[in-house]
Amino acid sequence: MNQQAAKSANNVLDQSIADHTDQYFNKTKQVVGKFGDKKVTYAVFMRRPVIFCPRLMLEWLDDIKKLRGGSFDVEPCFEEGDWVGAGEPLLYITGSFVDLVDLETLYLQKLGAACVAAYNAYLMCGHMPTAAFLAMDARHCAGSEMADMMAYAASVGSKAAQNEHDVVGFIGNANDATAHYFGNEKGLGTMPHALIGYAGSTLRAAEMFVESYPGESITVLVDYYGQEITDALAVCNRFPDMVEQGLISIRMDTHGGRFIEGLDPAESYAVLERHMPKGIRQYRSEQELKWLVGTGVSAAAIYRMREALDEAGFQKVKIVASSGFSAEKCRIMGSLKVPIDVIGTGSYLPDSWSETYATADIISYDGLPSVKLGREFLLKK
Repeated sequence: MNQQAAKSANNVLDQSIADHTDQYFNKTKQVVGKFGDKKVTYAVFMRRPVIFCPRLMLEWLDDIKKLRGGSFDVEPCFEEGDWVGAGEPLLYITGSFVDLVDLETLYLQKLGAACVAAYNAYLMCGHMPTAAFLAMDARHCAGSEMADMMAYAASVGSKAAQNEHDVVGFIGNANDATAHYFGNEKGLGTMPHALIGYAGSTLRAAEMFVESYPGESITVLVDYYGQEITDALAVCNRFPDMVEQGLISIRMDTHGGRFIEGLDPAESYAVLERHMPKGIRQYRSEQELKWLVGTGVSAAAIYRMREALDEAGFQKVKIVASSGFSAEKCRIMGSLKVPIDVIGTGSYLPDSWSETYATADIISYDGLPSVKLGREFLLKK
């Protein structure tokens, strides 16, 4: 790139940054440029425990640093995947105030949500150590940049859990663009509810898929017509050879407005009594009881599906569960050893969005420590 082209590219980048950053940072940049630059150090932190997930932020800052002539340095305080306590500095950024002040809005956007999503993924994996997880968050994300951030975060949280505990963790995600974070070339998934509606029956949708993708494994949604058990057994009876090869999975995604086929409150309690007789006595909150014996994809629903498959001789068929699998729901399911082989989780990776906010404060000016009152904990020790 020649000098003029480089200058033009920098001007375009600076304008883009100015357009997307908070206005008071833009105005501060002008003020400092007029009255004299200083060397400053920013401390970046979060107000809750997280898993350190900085790569996307660091890569962006590295690109900006190259374009701005290496005017600042970034000092991470932890390794990727480390647990970080609330209020602990995640990293320090030191350099020209003029060059750093307009970057804060954008680099914080690339850090906070990723760190919280990684933390949630870590908890999910720890609560359900024998289950594999799929990151199905893409369609809940606010654009492709967030989807990239959530997939990256899920992979980091999963690796942290794998390093510290004996867990299966995340084995993939829903689309090709971010599959590389999980060591895959392609996203994972078989069919949406729309294909079943198009086919006219769950069994016909499975047949269409097998004809279209011969030899591939198939995960069949069974809640479309409210006949979870009936449709699951119909598919398994139709493809016994695929069952024996372990190529058939049943996905339970029943919404919270009804029980799965054959269950009601009394029968849900009876199912859990058969499998985890003391489990129901451990929980008190309304939400916990719903996850155990309520509507939707409950512990009782999954145990009932496993019963029906095993009684019919389909022990090799796996159960995929989705619908509302937050870290807390995983904790409840894990404590009752609910027989889930794969969990699809989506919007619960960032979970509570208000907890995803990262913050940056300047802690020194030209080497002189100075931070707003109450934030002294950010100063370098």
